Amino acid sequence: MRILVVDTATPAVTAAVAEVAESGVTLGPARITVNPRAHGELLSPAIQAALTEARIAPADLDAIVAGVGPGPYTGLRVGLVTATALGQALGVPTYGVCSLDGIGAAASAPGRLLAATDARRREIYWRVYDDGAPVTEPAVDQPAEVARQLPQLGVARAAGDGALRYAEQLGVPVADEPRFPDAATLVRAACDRILSHAPSEPLTPLYLRRPDVATPGARKPVLR
Repeated sequence: MRILVVDTATPAVTAAVAEVAESGVTLGPARITVNPRAHGELLSPAIQAALTEARIAPADLDAIVAGVGPGPYTGLRVGLVTATALGQALGVPTYGVCSLDGIGAAASAPGRLLAATDARRREIYWRVYDDGAPVTEPAVDQPAEVARQLPQLGVARAAGDGALRYAEQLGVPVADEPRFPDAATLVRAACDRILSHAPSEPLTPLYLRRPDVATPGARKPVLR
C-alpha cells in the first residue's frame, strides 16, 4: 500500500512516500526542510517532489498519515489542513499520529527516553517513552519543570530538538538524532490501522498551548 506521510509540528517540514505491507514499512522518497516560518510555502512542493520521485500520482495513494502535534498553531495547521484536503479529494483515509512518537519510538537505545520539541516561549512539548512505547501523555512545560519530573519517571536520556535546545536545564544526556519526527516511524505507528483498512479519522491537532489571553472575569462594581 502506498502511503503519503506529512508532519509540520516542528520546524522540519516533512513529506514522504512509504510502502506498507504485512512485512513492514519501507520508506521511499522524502523531502525534509527545516524552516520554522515557511510551512505553508514548503509543504505542497515537498509533497509533489516526493510523489514525482516515487513515480506515482496522488490518485495512486492508499492512505495519508499526518503528525498531529503537539506543535505551534500555524505550522501544525498547515500540515493537517493539507492532509485532510488531500484525503477528501482523493477519497482515501487519513490517520493521525502524535508527532512526538516519531522521535520517541525512533530512538534506538532501550530504556526510558524523553522526547521533546521546541514549543517556543521557553517551553517544550514532551512525552516519555519506554522502549519506544509512550508511558505519559503529551504535555507542554518549562524545561525546569520537566527536569524535576524526570527522576521519578526513570528517564536517563532524551532526544529531539527541544531536548537539544535545553539540554543543560534537563540535566540528562541528549542524543543528536532524531531531532525531528521520523517519517517511517510515524507510518509504523499507523500500520495496524492502515492494514486493517480502518475508517478515516479526523486529524485533530494537539496544540496543548495555554491561552495567551485570559477570559475576562465579571466586572467589578464601581465605587462612588
